[in-house]
Amino acid sequence: MITVLPATATDFDTIRSIAYETWPIAYGEILSKAQLDYMLGAFYNDTALKESVSQRGHHFVLANEGNQTLGFASFEWNYDHQKQTKIHKIYILPSAQGKGVGKALIDYIASEARKQGSLALCLNVNRFNKAITFYEKMGFSITSEVNIELEHGYLMEDYVMERPV
Repeated sequence: MITVLPATATDFDTIRSIAYETWPIAYGEILSKAQLDYMLGAFYNDTALKESVSQRGHHFVLANEGNQTLGFASFEWNYDHQKQTKIHKIYILPSAQGKGVGKALIDYIASEARKQGSLALCLNVNRFNKAITFYEKMGFSITSEVNIELEHGYLMEDYVMERPV
């Protein structure tokens, strides 16, 4: 059985480990190795993870089966001062994909979002990411496209997707 529980700073090593195992598979055909390495280093170092919680209001959760962590997500209430919850990160170990871990994480976030008065969930997903199909099955639809410029001339080409809670 998959359980979803809040994460703490003591779980950052686990979160980072899952990201480092998942990203090369999720983005290896989409991003250059240099951009992949840059983004992992920028988004998953201890300082960035701590700041996402303490300064940006992100909440991290872990999906566990027994004593094994299979994935994680992070999200933010009242994103952009709206009654919506933004899912900033959701990654599942490649060996655990297809077991309902992503659904369990999204269901948990949706339940918590309702308690906070959110009317919708939103997220960004790379326009070339195969996960788009999963999000559509979970009730998300594409609402817009965004290009986010990063340092070193790197670009994130995303769809914004949304679904009601």
